[in-house]
Amino acid sequence: MKSYDTVADLKPLVGQVIGSSDWLLVDQRRIDLFAEATGDHQWIHVDPERAKSGPFGAPIAHGFLTLSLMSALMVSAFEIRKGVMGVNYGFNKVRFIKPVPVDSRLRGHFKLLAWEPIDNGGAQLTIEVTMEIAGSDKPVCVAESITRRY
Repeated sequence: MKSYDTVADLKPLVGQVIGSSDWLLVDQRRIDLFAEATGDHQWIHVDPERAKSGPFGAPIAHGFLTLSLMSALMVSAFEIRKGVMGVNYGFNKVRFIKPVPVDSRLRGHFKLLAWEPIDNGGAQLTIEVTMEIAGSDKPVCVAESITRRY
């Protein structure tokens, strides 16, 4: 994990990777819990037997589960020690490039694209997040995340 003292320390790092996360397991339990939370019970995610004969040969994670894991990955990628809080502000774009089969391990790489000052001494960060799956050179998700850090 990379550590930065303040959000201002990130300003000169625009264009650089500011952190890479630990690996995170996407198992069937995580997929099922996401289905319960969202009401998305499509068989390709939650029915392992039926999914075996589906297009991917096994259950896959929901795209929005993959996207939501970005927060957990960010926590292990970098920290701002004197930061008070951060909030999601939105996304410029999101692409789900490859499915995430059950029992895959994911990792995220966080590249700072823009740093803009905002009120209360904070900064709006635009971060390109590239989520990779262990054993593949093709990312599963690439998203441009906008966060506000104070």
